[in-house]
Amino acid sequence: MRYVIAVSRPVYGHQGAFTAYQLAMALLAAGHEITQVFFFQDGVTNGNAFVYPATDEFNLQKAWQKLSRDCGIPLHLCVSAGQRRGIVDNLTALNPELTNLADGFLIAGLGEFIRATLESERVITL
Repeated sequence: MRYVIAVSRPVYGHQGAFTAYQLAMALLAAGHEITQVFFFQDGVTNGNAFVYPATDEFNLQKAWQKLSRDCGIPLHLCVSAGQRRGIVDNLTALNPELTNLADGFLIAGLGEFIRATLESERVITL
C-alpha cells in the first residue's frame, strides 16, 4: 500500500513527530511504500538545520535524513509554514546567503502534497 505521512508536530516538545517517524519505519518494515513525508504547521521545525539535541537524546532530524537517503522518500516542508517559522532555503530567504534548511529536506508547496495524496492510497496525519 502507498502512504503519505503529514507531520504537523514540532521536532521536539511533543510526541507526534517521533510517532510519525516510528510509524514510517513500521510501514516500511511491513513492505509498504511511503511516497512523501510532508511537514506543515509546527512540523516544519523538523527541517531546521539549527536543531541541536543533546548528545544523549535521539536525533530525530538525523533519523528523518537517514530514512530519506536510505529509502528515497522525499521530505517536503510547507513553504508558507517554513517562512512563518524562519526556516528558509536560498530561494525563499530574504537574503539567499542566510538559510537554515537542513540537508535532505525540500521546500515545497501544497501542490506537491496534493499530487502525492492523489497518487497514494492512504494519508496519515500526526
